[in-house]
Amino acid sequence: MKCISSLRMKAIDRNCECLGLLPIQLMENAGAVIAQNIREKLESGKVLFVAGRGNNGGDAFVAARHLAGSSGYIVKVIVLGKARDIGTGEAFHNFSLLKFSRVQILEITDSSQLRAVASDWFSEADMVVDAVFGTGITGDIKEPESTVIDLINGEGKAGKTVISVDIPSGLDPDGGDFEKAVHAGLTVTFHHLKIGLLGEKAKEYTGMIKVADIGICADAEQYVGPGDLTMLHRRKPEGHKGDSGKILVIGGGPYSGAPALAALAALKAGADLVTVAVPVPVAEIVASYSPNLIVRKLSSNVLCPDDLSILPDLINSHDVVVMGMGMGRATETLEAVRKILPFCRKAVLDADALSALSGSIFEALSGNCELIVTPHAGEFARLRNMKTPESYEARIRAVREFSEEKGVVTLLKGRTDIISDRKQTLLNRTGNTGMTVGGTGDVLAGLTGSLFSRNPAFLAAACAAYINGAAGDLAFEKAGNGLLATDVIENIPRIIKEADIG
Repeated sequence: MKCISSLRMKAIDRNCECLGLLPIQLMENAGAVIAQNIREKLESGKVLFVAGRGNNGGDAFVAARHLAGSSGYIVKVIVLGKARDIGTGEAFHNFSLLKFSRVQILEITDSSQLRAVASDWFSEADMVVDAVFGTGITGDIKEPESTVIDLINGEGKAGKTVISVDIPSGLDPDGGDFEKAVHAGLTVTFHHLKIGLLGEKAKEYTGMIKVADIGICADAEQYVGPGDLTMLHRRKPEGHKGDSGKILVIGGGPYSGAPALAALAALKAGADLVTVAVPVPVAEIVASYSPNLIVRKLSSNVLCPDDLSILPDLINSHDVVVMGMGMGRATETLEAVRKILPFCRKAVLDADALSALSGSIFEALSGNCELIVTPHAGEFARLRNMKTPESYEARIRAVREFSEEKGVVTLLKGRTDIISDRKQTLLNRTGNTGMTVGGTGDVLAGLTGSLFSRNPAFLAAACAAYINGAAGDLAFEKAGNGLLATDVIENIPRIIKEADIG
């Protein structure tokens, strides 16, 4: 059964919202599922919900309202904290409805107050529902949450059924260490299993696990969206120059614009330092694009093996190498690419550099260099030595199989981009017909390298595809089919800012 991280689940929720499925709708669905599971366990009786101030508590408020509307149930809710401090609008909205729902409510602000009512509210309950933390727990458990976990566990030992909402409170949703957690008899988790539910230590806390469908849109999980961007690394206030990425772009020779576009895109995507290593004839042209670029001259008119006298040191001082844009496919150039790759820890290969790849190269790099390749359909056909499938499903399968066979992340560019690392596959539908203009692929390569310097390869490639296309969509609104690759670059910061990833 599929399992996901808490961050990935939050990303999917955000993607749903961007598609039009509102958080309050998902909360309603989740609460209804919890209420149904309570009915299956308890035909009638007294049910006590213990709710935190986040969306996990919001799910409990919905469930309490549903249950209170059924005959045979007496429903009480303990809120840990003041209602005015409930953290989301959706949770507060559902809390506000409880006063119209024949539900008794008690707001608890400290552990002494909690213990004062525990003898009545906890001991009288036939069932306790744990909705304290869910997947939102961070750091040490404070009061009154620590005491309430002890009280819930005490009721479980007394033979009462304890149901946890999404994950037993206190348990790390991603499988890390935890201080204490609720011992549930039943855990009802939403959409997919969370990684933390599968650990050996977790088994003594989860009880039976049910995975509940709450109506997540399929496209929110299959297509890259703004939610995925929230998983990207954020700049730290205490960061220093270089902490947000040092990118080395190797390209140019026959063409000068391509490596410059890749380098500028890397900067606009948040890299701290970008160095462009290009052959002598184009070095000054590339430098003229922006004073923000650091330009290093190579030894000849094209990239060649002699350049290995300076490139290894450059590679070692940068986080990611982005290579291929505008370099041509001269025999000595492709030989140089093959000799350069073993020095790389992380690399993004695009355009002409893809022609240097072969089975033996992939085998030599395995385990030593993380590699992202960004071919279009024609380049992908050459990489595989077979025609790129026309059908959508067959293309997805081909990208997945290629990524698995070669041990790389593949970003196949097209009307719908396909991104796979063999274990997971995402699609991207941002972008437009105006982006067939030259240079947008170079922009994507630089953007990918920038994100790759601070993030896992698959996430970097998927988010780069989305940002590149979304920036192109903004440019298209103003320029139409007259948009330029530089227009896409200028819109990259806006897409990143709107996603609040800084």
